[in-house]
Amino acid sequence: MFESTITVRGWLGGDVDLRRAGDVPVASFRLACTPRRFNRRTETWSDGATQWFTVTCWRGLADNVARSLRRGDPVVVQGRLDLRKYVNGDDVEVESLEIDATAVGHDLSRGTSRFTRTPREPVAAAPEEPAA
Repeated sequence: MFESTITVRGWLGGDVDLRRAGDVPVASFRLACTPRRFNRRTETWSDGATQWFTVTCWRGLADNVARSLRRGDPVVVQGRLDLRKYVNGDDVEVESLEIDATAVGHDLSRGTSRFTRTPREPVAAAPEEPAA
């Protein structure tokens, strides 16, 4: 209920990894976001530190992301932000910023894209009941 929702623009750091969690498709990818700042005093642009996020997509969004995105693509991601802590293989506690995506798309300020609607699966008809 009180989750942090964010929108992030960045670049895919690698190809999308599509797998299954039981019967549900799950896609994940790394997103690199490098803020740019304009210094009015020197009238120059400079890059800030790159922030890396792990983005996870579920179900239909996962399938569409895996079919649509490639390494290096500019994207916009909206979702719930989570800070995860875990112990890595070197026995060091690590913090990771992860986004559980609710929407993902190409950043059209960087180029063009072509939308293709995902076909809906036909709804199965209910079996008829035998006459009494």
